[in-house]
Amino acid sequence: MMTELERLLPADKHDLERAEWLVALGFVAVEPIIPQILEWTQDPNWPVGQVLAPFLAGIGAPLAPYVRTVLSGDDDAWKYSLLQGVVLQSPALAEVLRAELTRLAAAPTPGEVRQEVDQAASEVLASLT
Repeated sequence: MMTELERLLPADKHDLERAEWLVALGFVAVEPIIPQILEWTQDPNWPVGQVLAPFLAGIGAPLAPYVRTVLSGDDDAWKYSLLQGVVLQSPALAEVLRAELTRLAAAPTPGEVRQEVDQAASEVLASLT
């Protein structure tokens, strides 16, 4: 059964109204559905992702556990989009994820290389210096 909060998730990639509602509610209110909100960053061309990515970047360090879950998964295209659209835009988040970023940059899997995750991680690390 869907919770009231889950009902606020975008219905599709063009549901900007719901995306804006989530942003307006703020991190504390939407934290229980952050994993589902992060799913909207999978494709940087989705209009809702363009609304939600800056919001997620603004959360900073508290977003790290949720981002780690994605970075330790096997969706390399999502890793790339998340690094470019959210982590690169949040120095506080990037700093907390430094160990993961270093691993992605220095010892990427073949899939991460194909999706240029290693390059994205290097770019984020370079932005920290």
